[in-house]
Amino acid sequence: MSLCEVDGRTVRQPHTAETDVVIVGSGPAGAVVARHLSERGIPVIVVEEGHPAPPQSFSESGLQAMASLYRDMGTSIAFGNLSMPYLQGRVVGGTSVINGAICWKFPREVWEEWVSNDRTLADALPFESISKAEAQIEKRLNIHSTTENVAGRKNLLLGQGAETLGVQHRPIARNVSGCVGEGRCLQGCPHGHKLSMDRSYLPDAVERGGRIWSGMRVDRVVIDHGRARGVVGRTAAGAPFQIRARRAVVLAASAIQTPVLLRRSGVTQGPVGDNLCAHPGVSVTGLFKESVVAWRGATQGHEVIGYRSEGIKLEALGFDLSILASRVPGVGSAFAKRLANLDKYAVWGAALRAKAKGRVRPGVSRPWVTYSLTPGDIEKARRAVRILADLFLAAGALEVYPSIAGFHPTIRTPSEAASIESEASLNPSAYSMSMTHLFGTAKMGSDPQTSVVRPTFETHQTKSLFVADSSVFPDNLGVNPQVPIMALADLCAASLVNVEGR
Repeated sequence: MSLCEVDGRTVRQPHTAETDVVIVGSGPAGAVVARHLSERGIPVIVVEEGHPAPPQSFSESGLQAMASLYRDMGTSIAFGNLSMPYLQGRVVGGTSVINGAICWKFPREVWEEWVSNDRTLADALPFESISKAEAQIEKRLNIHSTTENVAGRKNLLLGQGAETLGVQHRPIARNVSGCVGEGRCLQGCPHGHKLSMDRSYLPDAVERGGRIWSGMRVDRVVIDHGRARGVVGRTAAGAPFQIRARRAVVLAASAIQTPVLLRRSGVTQGPVGDNLCAHPGVSVTGLFKESVVAWRGATQGHEVIGYRSEGIKLEALGFDLSILASRVPGVGSAFAKRLANLDKYAVWGAALRAKAKGRVRPGVSRPWVTYSLTPGDIEKARRAVRILADLFLAAGALEVYPSIAGFHPTIRTPSEAASIESEASLNPSAYSMSMTHLFGTAKMGSDPQTSVVRPTFETHQTKSLFVADSSVFPDNLGVNPQVPIMALADLCAASLVNVEGR
């Protein structure tokens, strides 16, 4: 059974269709909505700008993967006091195809924060309903803890360092089946062992009558008399297309693309595109005496959770050889000498629950994203680097490279690691960071002046227009959001079904 009914690369003439619900985006949110509605016999078409990519097509090269599977070839940038790249998938299955397969449940304490700020969310997003949806997701995606036989040394060493320091840690729960520790999650699993949306929820939806159109870029939502009526856009071959929606349009295009689509469609009431939240990340490299082979083993198989109360979550990172080499310091002959020992390096990172709020606006050729870290965020980043250095040394690393401009390039002792927090710069430009896990640009709430979507996931301004992705999250989570995104998308689908008069 072919997953995609229409491939936009072959559509060179105007194309039209009609269905009950149009879903824009085939990542975790869109795939869940598609399956939920299809199970109930509601006709849906999922529209995806990217193309299908079977496992056998995935390259071992990280750079080639970025060219074929990532939006903007992995060059998307948020501009601010520290310009940071952010990575998004542009492929059938969305970012689930190229993420690290890390799975976390919705943190209860974060839900309580949301509810304390807007009491209506307690009824709209009952924690029991979220947990029930997560249990179903966990079963379908075969989510389980990484086992030692596929973890690889980079993950086991992180656990060893945390154990030595007496800090809480654990193997990462991942959505995989039959993983052999190839270490290629970020390039797409070549064996199809990662249960990304193209290998789970999207086939489920198609089996139940759902339809997927790939290679189709949606330009705007068609709105008539205050109600969403469908979408229009262009195929990858350049032809216009239109899909009419009898019942609703659901945007599940990410916290970047969804607000852009809303604004291009004339939906601007409330903070559309504001309140961009994220988990900025820092990384540190360590050199060990024995071989680590960091490009093998589960891409991200172990995490340190003992600092979550500080808004810091640490995890092992896995890259292909070319990207790993970029994390090794030095130039000229010194760099060449280090490259000869590339198998002895490991890279660990920290995701930060930042306080910064950014903004997304439509641009000429791509969204214009701005995001500046707060002074507290920089202090948190500096502390995270110190903690990572401590973990490396506790695990037996010979040298640690904190990569903070103006600070000692090499750390060898715990006292040198401790000095990071007292001596390293608090200038944002001294750090090299990236943005992951984006939220909040079409936030949910009861007040149309301070939120974009109602607690029912329908926009305040436009009837029959729903948002199902992480755009609706009022704030970031502090943990990897794939499963919480899917759980809330399930509630969005249920809300759409239950709204009277649809």
